[in-house]
Amino acid sequence: MAAPDRAAELGQLVAALTRPTALVELAAVAGCLVAAWALVRLLRGKAPAAGSIWFGERVIDGVLFPALALALAYAARWALAGQLPIAVFRLALPILISLLAIRLTVRVLHSAFPAWELMRVFERSVSWIAWGAMVLWVTGLLPLILSELEQITWKVGSTTISVRNMLEGVVAAIVVLMLALWVSSAIEARLLKGATDNLSIRKMAANAVRALLLFVGLMLALTAAGIDLTALGVLGGAVGVGIGFGLQKLAANYVSGFVILAERSMRIGDTVRVDNFEGRITDISTRYTVIRALNGRESIVPNEMMITQRIENSSLADSKVSLTTTVQVAYGTDLDDLMPRLQQAVAAAPRVQADPAPAVHLTAFAADGLELTIGFWITDPENGQLNVRSGVNLAILRALAQRGVEIPYPQRVVRNAAD
Repeated sequence: MAAPDRAAELGQLVAALTRPTALVELAAVAGCLVAAWALVRLLRGKAPAAGSIWFGERVIDGVLFPALALALAYAARWALAGQLPIAVFRLALPILISLLAIRLTVRVLHSAFPAWELMRVFERSVSWIAWGAMVLWVTGLLPLILSELEQITWKVGSTTISVRNMLEGVVAAIVVLMLALWVSSAIEARLLKGATDNLSIRKMAANAVRALLLFVGLMLALTAAGIDLTALGVLGGAVGVGIGFGLQKLAANYVSGFVILAERSMRIGDTVRVDNFEGRITDISTRYTVIRALNGRESIVPNEMMITQRIENSSLADSKVSLTTTVQVAYGTDLDDLMPRLQQAVAAAPRVQADPAPAVHLTAFAADGLELTIGFWITDPENGQLNVRSGVNLAILRALAQRGVEIPYPQRVVRNAAD
């Protein structure tokens, strides 16, 4: 369409927006928004699932609200098409389409990559692109721009590609990848929901499903972009050579990740020691394992290291961990009476297990007193060891005070050389 015709059509749209019938359309659009909000609020309930793509954190920031509003607006436009001149709906529908595209992209990426630092920048970029495309569509400039871009072509082998084809392929690729991420996030959430002892197996299945869906989505996206997939055979050979040389470590980490999850030699929640770093496994991804120490520090360990090095796993067969503490009592103390009392006091301390029961042993004849070693077991080392050892020491101190047992301390006699 020529520029003067487009300018005249835009002028007619502005004139139609000033007519009294535009108020009827505006009321219909407002009714669609209110109805969509009410339906989402009803379906959402009082406690929606955290991170839901459909509902979001609030009623209007999910995908369902703009989708329902768009469907209701299309229905209202169809109902009023033969009775009123359409003007407001010509603006409302592109706005709702842009809002739906923004919400879908942002919510899916939030669910798939919750810790991505560039999420805010990407969200703003998507918003600017969507709203810019909406303005170009309403003003009638988008078809003109696409027509000009179609004239810019170049040959790739025997195929002629235009800038318009590339842009449409990129849009189709983004849509396909967003849908693949959406489906994989939903499957992962369903697999990990309610997982306890089989969390690692479910995590492996979720990673495998996501990798498969992303691979299929990438193939469909390349097809939508007009790229001949037969040419990927040469690319696949080059990638194989690259993995054999430059990407050998990366490939080893990915393979090791699936081996760890399949063998279940290490599971999420296990307490392990790797390279003098001890902590609890909080996540096992396809490339690395995250270990969190009791002091809050986290270590990101490549999965290959978890396979090739010796790993101390305190929770592989049994979650029980043995701890000890020592105390000295004065010579002459009745140990036959004291040791059972200390055993009962330690057994009553919080988090100390009754089976195996605490044990008290005479381990040394020290210079200042008799050294007793008290051993006990806990089953939750991830909750800290220093706090439970402190509780045991306080119980021992109270038991000694109740029995009147003296804790000896070093005594030294200093003599003057002149004496």
